[in-house]
Amino acid sequence: MIADPFWGDYEEQIVALAAQSRLPAVYPGREFVHAGGLLSYAANEPPIVRRLGAYVYKIFHGAKPGDLHVEQPPPFELVINLKTAKALGLTIPRTLLIQADEVIQ
Repeated sequence: MIADPFWGDYEEQIVALAAQSRLPAVYPGREFVHAGGLLSYAANEPPIVRRLGAYVYKIFHGAKPGDLHVEQPPPFELVINLKTAKALGLTIPRTLLIQADEVIQ
């Protein structure tokens, strides 16, 4: 699934539709996995929002946007929902579980 702010209001419906269709899906944020989705692999948003605030502050205080440094996003997070994997009849490899930032039982 592609990341788009539009989807934020429909997490539960999207996850329910994927489950009803028995489709394993990779979502653009951990909130989908907490709503019952299989897994997500995406940048952790709170640090991005904090950095965005710092950029806005600098610009409002006279910094030229073109002079500001380009920053790397924070590391991506892998979140896996084992309950959903079991419901879909999937076995998540142990090597992937070890690398996950969060595993929902």
